[in-house]
Amino acid sequence: MINDKKTWIVTLLFCGACAMHAQNEQTTITATGSDGKIEEIELPESMTQELDSLLNLYHAKTYLKPDGDCNMPDVNRTYEPAVYKERLAKLPTIIEMPYNDIVQKFIDRYSGELRHSVGYMLGAQNFYMPVFEEALDSYGLPLELKYLPVIESALNPKAISKAGATGLWQFMLTTAKRCGLEINSLVDERMDVVKASYAAARYLRDLYQIFGDWNLVIAAYNCGPEKITKAIHRSKGEKDYWKIYPRLPKETRGYVPAFIAANYIMNYYCEHNICPLLTTLPAKTDTVMLNRDVHFEQIAHVTGIDINQLKDLNPQYRNNLINGYSKLSALRLPANLINAFIDAEDSVYAYNADQYLTKRREVRIADNANYIVNRNQVTRVPAGRTSADEADNGESTVTVQQDKSTSRRNSASKSRSSKKKKTRRERSKSVTIRQGDTLSEIAERNNTTVKKLRRLNGITGNTIRPGKKLKVK
Repeated sequence: MINDKKTWIVTLLFCGACAMHAQNEQTTITATGSDGKIEEIELPESMTQELDSLLNLYHAKTYLKPDGDCNMPDVNRTYEPAVYKERLAKLPTIIEMPYNDIVQKFIDRYSGELRHSVGYMLGAQNFYMPVFEEALDSYGLPLELKYLPVIESALNPKAISKAGATGLWQFMLTTAKRCGLEINSLVDERMDVVKASYAAARYLRDLYQIFGDWNLVIAAYNCGPEKITKAIHRSKGEKDYWKIYPRLPKETRGYVPAFIAANYIMNYYCEHNICPLLTTLPAKTDTVMLNRDVHFEQIAHVTGIDINQLKDLNPQYRNNLINGYSKLSALRLPANLINAFIDAEDSVYAYNADQYLTKRREVRIADNANYIVNRNQVTRVPAGRTSADEADNGESTVTVQQDKSTSRRNSASKSRSSKKKKTRRERSKSVTIRQGDTLSEIAERNNTTVKKLRRLNGITGNTIRPGKKLKVK
């Protein structure tokens, strides 16, 4: 029985990865509109993510695992439309959850191709949903909006879209700054689960004050309020999402149906034989405010915390550097390490500070040699002197006579050498694997695919080692 369970788990993960690789090639689905026309609808980016990129996240590797006691067959069950209508009607929501062919297509995708990603999200929601619900409740918003990050980021806290939207709630930079999130070279609070969730709740509240309809709010969250307002004007003031649907941007037409499908699948996953990943909740955490700059490596060395855990707890710091000198900055640690950090704080700041805190506050300008350039020769005068000083002291200057023909030959030789090196660089390119990198992230940064990376480097699995070179071209 134990061996059977192990086999089932391996099969589940393997099939899930295969399904996600295959799904990456599909960016649209087709559905039949109420007028009988076949329409192509763009998928949200979260519905084209590779499963292995999600399973390689620190919290997924550390706190999530397959449920060996889940004995449901890994086969999607389908039902008559009346069953889906009834189930959607039973959801305890303020936001309406109507059924149509487009909603059905998204339900089919979540329960079919994305079923193993849904298993991940059902496990990962234990980390994030309490934060989402608290933020939404504090602004008096419908709690079913907690499933927006399911379609925005697939509950990947490090998700970055092709357009640059970042974090669980997929804020664009300008929108995030308008919502009070700090973003600079060192900090990106779109990655901060708590701050981003409260910012999203404020933004959703503001959108509802504009439109007064939750379907329009959800659509506006996707494409911006200006495009929804334009669609309303073109529809002569009509404010029913399903009536202005043809005038919405193509990428937004599937957004509300995807939201309805996400609410459905996160509540009726058992009916489709989807097994959630088991969650072991991490130890309680607490924060300490810092007024000095400190690098993650300094904290990890002195306190003994795993640096990947430190990154996972403090994802808003872009370069593993907490900029406490600029302003009081929060460091989140497991609660049992807070006192240890406070007791050893001076040692943390002192540990290899010259190696990790390299930004200088003041620099001395070096003395440059003065150069007198003539047509046929270059005369170098020792630093701190002029040619006049040399003549007065009776000292000779250092003169370099340039042979024009030699110079031309050297230039030609350098040009040929440079072209050869450039050709070799164009044929082959390697990058150094950074701490926390995954094959998916490296592939995305270098405009290639995980499959090509594996082929170029002879990799069969997903294991890569920081500091090693990886061919990307």
